[in-house]
Amino acid sequence: MNVPDNPVDPQHSVPRTAVFLQKACLQHRYIRTRDNSHIVERPERLRAVNVGLAAAVARLEESAASPSTPTPGTNATSRVASQEEDADELTRALGKLQLSAPSQSDPPTRVPITFVQSDASVDLLNDPAVKFVHGDIERDIYLETLSAWAKDSQDKVNKGESEIPGGYSQGDLYLSPGSLDAIQGALGTVCEAVDAVMQGSAQATAASPTNQAFVAIRPPGHHCGEDTPSGFCFVNNVAVGAAHAHLKHNINRVVIFDIDLHHGNGTQAIAWGINEETYRRQLEAEHGAPATKPGLQIYYGSIHDILSYPCEDGKAELVQAASVSIHGPHGQHIENIHLQPYASEQEFWDKLYPQQYVRLLAKAGEFIERTGSPSDDTLVFISCGFDANEHEYPSMSRHQRKVPASFYHRFAQDARAFAEKYAKGRLISVLEGGYSDRALTSGAMAHLTGLVDTGNIGVDQSWWSLANLTALESATKKRRGGRPSQTVPSEPWLARTVELFTAIDSSHVVPAAPRAAIPPSGRTLRERRPPSSTSTASVKASPATSPGKKGETKNGARAKKTQASAPPTSGSESDLTDITSGGTSEGEATKKLPRVILKLGPAPKA
Repeated sequence: MNVPDNPVDPQHSVPRTAVFLQKACLQHRYIRTRDNSHIVERPERLRAVNVGLAAAVARLEESAASPSTPTPGTNATSRVASQEEDADELTRALGKLQLSAPSQSDPPTRVPITFVQSDASVDLLNDPAVKFVHGDIERDIYLETLSAWAKDSQDKVNKGESEIPGGYSQGDLYLSPGSLDAIQGALGTVCEAVDAVMQGSAQATAASPTNQAFVAIRPPGHHCGEDTPSGFCFVNNVAVGAAHAHLKHNINRVVIFDIDLHHGNGTQAIAWGINEETYRRQLEAEHGAPATKPGLQIYYGSIHDILSYPCEDGKAELVQAASVSIHGPHGQHIENIHLQPYASEQEFWDKLYPQQYVRLLAKAGEFIERTGSPSDDTLVFISCGFDANEHEYPSMSRHQRKVPASFYHRFAQDARAFAEKYAKGRLISVLEGGYSDRALTSGAMAHLTGLVDTGNIGVDQSWWSLANLTALESATKKRRGGRPSQTVPSEPWLARTVELFTAIDSSHVVPAAPRAAIPPSGRTLRERRPPSSTSTASVKASPATSPGKKGETKNGARAKKTQASAPPTSGSESDLTDITSGGTSEGEATKKLPRVILKLGPAPKA
């Protein structure tokens, strides 16, 4: 299936994109029990993102080395007439990829992408941008509370308590002592990306300035409001990045495109509050109040599944918020578009994308025109979740509201074109959701190629076909220690992917997080004796429970608790309790199991 052509200027230089990675994100761990199989949001999933990023670079290198005829999804009429001229233009446009991981040698490349191994961090309690979004007027209560939760998490778990207070979702939220470093590192990396893009766009005379970025961080952020953590999110990464751009670089208009499967209720709430404050100041100025620095105005546009979290339970306020479309009144600029099922990719590209989903960009353009036309005070963000991907877990996309993997390529192209028209090309894409490895790998691969694809570099959407994804998964399959297999793939692009992935991925160097201690068993082996001449039968002390029925015996009776309480469970969401050995406390005598002798009477008469 070919994606519709996206007309571009073939003479336009290929934008240089910086990919920011943050090893500290891997410190955010689930420590409540040893079993984390029910935790779908784990920072280890960044490994799959890195596979997709490495594969994108490998494919782009291969395409740059061998210019060929137009590939599926490109416009033949937009290519230069001569292949030699095309090659010359491509050579001038492509720079050198610089892998800045200090412990790795830098393999030579020929694509306009730079990987940055960031060690940036912010002080959660003192950073102006964080306080702008999550602070309070008199005291930053939420930020102080979040910091205390993380610092005290291990002690809480060791006491058999949950590190997340009651009243918050125990299944969606978890913390560890390293979570604070992960959160601060994620925020710092987004702010670092903002600085790089702003500095790059200011260097107009540079041969290939960095004017866009992709930031691969976890935990995600778009469900977190001003002081309301939810949906795996504790701080709002994109909102803090927008505030940083406003406070440090005088960005007064921010466009946020949210393409996660789920509505970014936290980002919309934050944008609403910021817009409300700016609108109030504008009204006061119109009525004689002293002029002040222009306030921040945010356009928030989201494409999402209205049937999924946070709207799945049908709560009126959440469904209404996820359906708002308001442009101008009360200073608000919000557009929400609901994902629709489709029968074929042909229907998606012929009907849904051009007739419905592209409206997200059109409304953003109206926002720019309404608030002062294109100028130097604008920045574009993408809240880039890959969980609407066709390759996501069926349980996540159970309502059949999804998009083909090529959507991430096409939307990146369109968002880049939007940024070039309205924001001097300044675009920052920040990772949000995405939970299956295949969804993350294919989404990241398609998205990164879309950011640099101006239509004349030979991107082929078969790169993320099912057959190629299967081969990619096989080549990068994790072995002991987290590294990919040592077997050298036969295809050059796969071999190059493994080489690049090995250089950029750091998931294998993070030590395992401490887990809740398992109490020592007090059980002893029962002395075995030869059977007596009289028939006997031993009775078990506690009947075995049947799988999946906590506390129930196989015949339905309730089993008595014979040990201290295990760490708390996630309530109705999942059973997180460890199945540990029962036993007695230290120094207590072990009780002997009773022996029951069955005495048989005379056989009944016939």
